[in-house]
Amino acid sequence: MTIRVLDPRVDPDLEPLALAPAAVLSGATIGLLDNAKIGTASFYNHLEDLLRKHGVREFIRRRKPDTSRPVPPEMLAELTAADAIVSGIGD
Repeated sequence: MTIRVLDPRVDPDLEPLALAPAAVLSGATIGLLDNAKIGTASFYNHLEDLLRKHGVREFIRRRKPDTSRPVPPEMLAELTAADAIVSGIGD
C-alpha cells in the first residue's frame, strides 16, 4: 500500500494540485482521524455533513488516545479501509 502525504505549506517549486471533481467522492469511504484536541470532533462533524452532500457513502472515525502519542497500529489498520484519510488538529 502506498501512503501519499500532502504538505499544506506553499512550495513555489511544486506544481499546484488540482481539486478532485465532486464525482470522485460519490460512494467513497473517508477516514477521519481525530488527534484528541478539543475542537477536532466538532470540525469533523461539520466536514462529515459537507462530504455526505457530495456523495461520500461511509466514514471511518477514530480518535487517538491523546494528542502527544502516535496513532496506535491497530487504529491505522482500521483506517486503511478508507479511500482517503483526513488527519487534522482542532486548535
